[in-house]
Amino acid sequence: MAEAVRIAFLGGLGEIGRNCAVIEIEEKLLLLDCGLMFPDAEMPGVDLVLPEFSWLCQNADRIAGCVLTHGHEDHTGALAYLLADLSERGLSANKPMLVLGSALTLGLAASRIEEAGLSDLVQMEAVKDGERRRLGPFDVEFIPVAHSVPHGFAIALHSPQGVILHSGDFKLDLTPVDGRITDLARIGAISAGPGIRLLLADSTNAEEPGQSASETEVGAVLRRIFTANPNRRIITTCFASHVHRIQQIADAAVASGRTIATLGRSMARNVSLARSLGLLAIPENALVDIEDISSLPPEKTCIISTGSQGEPMSALALMASGENRWLQVGSGDVVILSSHAIPGNESAVSKVIDGLYRRGVEVIHAGMEEVHTSGHAKSGELQMLLAVARPQCFIPVHGEFRHLTNHARLAMKMGVEANNVLLCEDGDVVRLCDDSIDFDGGVPAGYRYVDGIVGGVSHGVLRDRRVLAAEGMVVVVVGVDARSGEVVSGPEVITRGWLHSDDAVDIVQDVRSAVADAMAGAAGKGARDLESFKRVVRSTVGKLVSERTKRRPMIVPVVIDA
Repeated sequence: MAEAVRIAFLGGLGEIGRNCAVIEIEEKLLLLDCGLMFPDAEMPGVDLVLPEFSWLCQNADRIAGCVLTHGHEDHTGALAYLLADLSERGLSANKPMLVLGSALTLGLAASRIEEAGLSDLVQMEAVKDGERRRLGPFDVEFIPVAHSVPHGFAIALHSPQGVILHSGDFKLDLTPVDGRITDLARIGAISAGPGIRLLLADSTNAEEPGQSASETEVGAVLRRIFTANPNRRIITTCFASHVHRIQQIADAAVASGRTIATLGRSMARNVSLARSLGLLAIPENALVDIEDISSLPPEKTCIISTGSQGEPMSALALMASGENRWLQVGSGDVVILSSHAIPGNESAVSKVIDGLYRRGVEVIHAGMEEVHTSGHAKSGELQMLLAVARPQCFIPVHGEFRHLTNHARLAMKMGVEANNVLLCEDGDVVRLCDDSIDFDGGVPAGYRYVDGIVGGVSHGVLRDRRVLAAEGMVVVVVGVDARSGEVVSGPEVITRGWLHSDDAVDIVQDVRSAVADAMAGAAGKGARDLESFKRVVRSTVGKLVSERTKRRPMIVPVVIDA
C-alpha cells in the first residue's frame, strides 16, 4: 500500500478570498497559496481577514515550504502574517521558509513581506513554465495557465497516491495578450500517462454558462473608446495586478497619441515591476510621473489609476469627492472602470460612480461597454478541463458554497463518480489513500481579523462593533459608598447613537430613577462590591430600554467607589 496523502483546507472554500491549503506527505507539510480576504459590511473597522494559522504554527517544524499559484492577494497576501507568526516558532534568517512561484508572483508577494520587515525570513525562488521542483517529499510541477494576472500556474503534485492537480485561478483564453495559453496539452499528457487521481479546480464562475471572453476583446473596445474621445482626458482604473489590462490601456493611449501617468502607490509599484521583468511594454517617452501630468494638454493624457473597487481612500474615490491632490475631474473627462466589483463592494463602487457623475464626468463601466472580462473559467471551460484531465476524484475549490456546489454537479455530469466528489469547507481535512477519498477530521479555520495590527480584533470586539453600529450605546455612571451601598452621585446617563436627545429626555429620567431604585434595593439586600452593582445597573437599564424603545443598545455601567 502506498502512503496516504492528506489535504487540509484553511480558507477559500465558501468565500471569495483567503485561499490556502496544506498538503501532507510523509509527515511533511506543503503550503499551497496563502491568501487574505477583504472585509465586508459586517466587519466594521476591520482592514483584512486572514486564515487561522494556529494549526500551522503548532506544526511549524514540519513545513517544507510554500507554493504560490499566482500573484493576487487573495492567494499571497497573508504570507507576511504567517511569517510573523512562524518567527516565534523557530523561523529565522538562518532557517527561512522556501517559497516558489513565478518571478512576477514573487515580486507581487514580496511587497507586503518587505513592508513588514520580514524579507530575511523567506527564501524566494522563481520557477519557469513546465519546471519541476522537489521540496522534501513533494514533487511539484508548474503548468502554465492564463488568468487576469500574468504567469499563473496550475500545480501538479506527483504524490504516492498519484497526481494531484490544482488548477489555480485560470481561464481558457485562446488569444491572451502575451500568447501564454493554459497548457491543456500537458494536462492531457498527464491524464493519458500516470493519470490524475485528484483534481482541485477554481469554482468562481461555475454558475456562469459558456466561456469567458478573451482579454484581447477588451483591448479592441478600449481602442474604440479612446478613438471616439480625441478631445477629452481619459482616466482608467483596473486592478493594479492586471498587467495585461494595463498593457492594453497603454497600447490604446499610445496609439491615440497620449502620454501615460500612473496614479496610486500599488499601480506605480506594479507597473515598475512588470516593466523590469519584460512583461509590460510602454515606451519610455510615453510614461511620465503623475506630478508632471498638469503640464500636458488634458486631451493628450491618459491616467491609469487605482480604485476600481471603490476603496474609500483610493485615487479614484478621492477624485469623485474632489479631494485628489493630483487631479480635479470634471465635464472634460472620461473615466473607464475596466473591472467588475468584487462581491460586497458593489455599494462602494456605485457611490464612487455617482460622485463622478456629480462632477460632470462621463463614466464608462462594464454594464455599458465590454471593458472587462473575467479571469476565471466559466462552466464551459470547467467542463473542458474536466474532459481533458479525466480525474478519478474531484474537489471544487475557490468560491462561495453555491459555486462549489454547482462545480461539483458539473464534475458528476462529466463522469466523475458521485462518491469520489467531495464538497469541502474551510477546516475540512481529506485523506486520499489507495482505494478511497474521504473526510479525515478537521483543523481550526476561522477568520482572523486584522485592524492595524495582527490580532487587533477578536470575535468579541467585532460583535461589540456591530452592536454599536446598529443600536448605539448607553453609559450609566454611578458613584456609591462601598461601605454602606448608598448612591452618593448620579446616576448620570450618557447616550451615543441610541435616541435623538429631544426624544430621550423622558426615558433618560426614567433610567436614572430606575437605576437609583435598583441600587437601593441591592444595597438593602447586602450588596457592597462594585461588580454586583454593575450587574444591577446593566440588568435594570437593559430591561427598561428594551421595553420602552424595542432597541438593544450596548449598556456600559460605570460604578465608582466614591
